[in-house]
Amino acid sequence: MAKNASFDVSTGVDLQEVDNAVNQSTKEILTRYDFKGTSCTLEFDREAGAIKVDADDEYRLQAVMGVLREKLSRRGVPVKNLDEGKVEVGTMGRARQSVALKQGIDQETAKKINKSIKDEGFKKLQVQIQGEELRITAPSRDTLQECIAFLKGQDFGMELQFGNFR
Repeated sequence: MAKNASFDVSTGVDLQEVDNAVNQSTKEILTRYDFKGTSCTLEFDREAGAIKVDADDEYRLQAVMGVLREKLSRRGVPVKNLDEGKVEVGTMGRARQSVALKQGIDQETAKKINKSIKDEGFKKLQVQIQGEELRITAPSRDTLQECIAFLKGQDFGMELQFGNFR
């Protein structure tokens, strides 16, 4: 009897790299000319997995978010895994936004991935949802590699990571 090959599909971000990117963004905001005399801040909450952005107005908030996205992408953090909340405009025009970090595949997205794999019609491929990741097994490694190529071509709103290929 042939042994099945498998791989895991997951998603997440390196929290230390996010922390480094937030610190770099804060330094750039403090030294950039167009932010002189403003009180724009970035706060990273490691336990909650969120970044809180506070700026003088919506325009500056978008500029701060641009700096943050640039620093995150340079440090290898997938920007697709940012879940940007709604912009809240407070008193005197101050704007706030909370950015959550996706640290696992939620059940709804896992079901979408499972359905798209089944609809593609791979032979003898099995998908198991295991908490916040998926395990995909098949008797053929070639089928698994075709599945990985298929998943890389799809957009599920997050950066998928493939590991544990055996």
